[in-house]
Amino acid sequence: MNASPFQPIPDAPENPIRMVVVDDEPLVRQGLALILGAQEDLEIVGEAADGAEALQVVRETAPDLVCMDVRMPRVDGLRATELLLRLPDPPKVLVVTTFEHDGYVHDALVAGASGFLLKRATAEEMVQAVRTIARGTSLMFPETVRELLRPSARTARHDGPPLTEREQEVLVHLAQGLTNAEIASALFLGVETVRTHVANLLGKLGARDRTQAVVFAYRAGLVDPHKG
Repeated sequence: MNASPFQPIPDAPENPIRMVVVDDEPLVRQGLALILGAQEDLEIVGEAADGAEALQVVRETAPDLVCMDVRMPRVDGLRATELLLRLPDPPKVLVVTTFEHDGYVHDALVAGASGFLLKRATAEEMVQAVRTIARGTSLMFPETVRELLRPSARTARHDGPPLTEREQEVLVHLAQGLTNAEIASALFLGVETVRTHVANLLGKLGARDRTQAVVFAYRAGLVDPHKG
């Protein structure tokens, strides 16, 4: 992998996104760290060679996001994701995988991962994926997420407060991968109004971010993954 001179996006936060890179292959791990760490709005605060080491590094560094390989010795990425998300202030997890339809990806999303990245992705796609997941602005690869979750649809129940008709409409658009601005345009609402609806949705569904809201919505039958 080669470093890339991409500039941070215009609305980059004042504080950089702090990340830990986890992969049992040193060249892959170091390549990811080199590419991502070259961006002004991204900072690599630690690396780990497996899930057990990742848990220790995360406790020591408190990153915003972890780039997590799924297939590793000792503790794999799936188990590590489960353990990380039990921490008091857990980071977001971006699963790094070779195949987008890997069963590990499905299980990681159900376990609480916020998205996934293919190892064959370009440097630009890697950087954009990290920014998207860290800022929670949209759902990555919505069609693939829907395909992955079809087998597990309706395996969960929503026992929280019922969604309003407008919240249900917003949820359907979230599942399509739309940003707040795109949802506002589609529903003829203000962006701030959409932000409020999204926040209410996350609270009612007990979700940490948009991805987990959509994962739960598919599994609880609130959105039909069989419909595009």
